[in-house]
Amino acid sequence: MRLEKRESRSPALMLLAPLMAVAVALVIVGGLITLAGASAPEAFLKIITGAFGSRLALTETLTRCVPLILTGLAAAVAFRARVWNIGAEGQFYLGAAAVAAVGSGALGTILPAPVLIGLLALTGAIAGAVWLLLPLWMRLRFSVDEVVTSLLLNFVALLIVSMLLDGPMKDPLAFGWPQSLPVPDDAMLPKLIERSRLHIGLLAAIAIALLLHMVQSRTVFGLQTRATGLNPDAARFAGVPPVSTLIKVACLSGGFAGLAGAIEVIGVKGYVTSDLSPGFGYSGIVIAMLANLHPIGVVAAALYTAAVFIGADSMSRSLGVPTAIADVTVSLSLLTMLVAVFFTQYRIRA
Repeated sequence: MRLEKRESRSPALMLLAPLMAVAVALVIVGGLITLAGASAPEAFLKIITGAFGSRLALTETLTRCVPLILTGLAAAVAFRARVWNIGAEGQFYLGAAAVAAVGSGALGTILPAPVLIGLLALTGAIAGAVWLLLPLWMRLRFSVDEVVTSLLLNFVALLIVSMLLDGPMKDPLAFGWPQSLPVPDDAMLPKLIERSRLHIGLLAAIAIALLLHMVQSRTVFGLQTRATGLNPDAARFAGVPPVSTLIKVACLSGGFAGLAGAIEVIGVKGYVTSDLSPGFGYSGIVIAMLANLHPIGVVAAALYTAAVFIGADSMSRSLGVPTAIADVTVSLSLLTMLVAVFFTQYRIRA
C-alpha cells in the first residue's frame, strides 16, 4: 500500500470531507456518551432540541454564532495566506477593551447612535489588527515563528485587560467585581427579535463572510493572498508584493477578531469582564479548519459549533452527561477534519 498525491480535488470531494469528518466525530462521541451511562441517540436528540427546539434555544444558538463566525473568518483569512494567527483570543479581548474604553468616555454621550456604533466597531477592529501586526513584524524582521508569538500574546492581552479592569476602567458600581464601565444604551446593537439577546450583529457577520468570499474569489487581492499562501517565492517572482500582502491579511484577520470582541460588548454584554470569552478565539481555529478555510463554510461550521455548545448544556441537565462532551465533540471534529483534508490531497493505492 502506498499514498499517491491527487492531481486534482473535485468540488464534491471537498464538500464531502467536512461532512464525513463531523459524522465520524459524532460516532466516536456517541461511544463516549454510552460509556458515560446514557443513550447516545437520546443525547443527540437532547442536543438538537437544546439548540433549536424553542425560541429561546434558537436565539441563544444564533447569538453564540456571531463571535464564532468572526473569529472563524479571522483564522480562515490568515491561514489561507500562511499567516498562522493563533492569537484571536487576545485580539478579541483587546477589541472588547478598546470598545469599553471609548464607549464609556465622553464620546459615548455626544455622538448619535449610528455613528457611535460604527465608531466602536471600527475601534475594536483596529485594536485587534494592531495586536496581530506585532507578531507579524517579528516574523518579517527577525524570522520569529508567529505561531509561538501570537499564542503567547493571548496571555499578555488577557493580563492587560485584567489590569485595566482592576484599575482605570473598573466600574465603581460593580461591588468590587473586575468589570469595566458600561457603554451607553445608544451604543448597543438593535435586537433582531424582541425579548431575546439576538442582535443585528448576526446579519453583519454573515454579510462580512459573503463579502470576504467575493474578495477572495474575484479580486486581485484575493489572488495575491492565495498565491502567497501556496508558494511565496513563485508569488514574488510573479510580481506579488509579499510584505504588503501579509500586512493586509494581518489587518483583516486581527480586525475580524477584534470586531468579534467589539460586537460581543455592544451586542450582548454592554461591558467587559475577564471571562467575556469562553474560548471564542481558539474555537475560531477549529471552525476555520472545519470550513476548509472557506468563508461561507465558516458560517455553517460556526452554527454547528454553537449548536454543540448550547445543546450540550441542555443535554447535561437532562441526562447527567458532563458538559465537557461539547469540548470533546469540537476537538474530535477538528482531528477528523485534519484526516479528511489529508485524504482529499492523497489517495491510497495498492
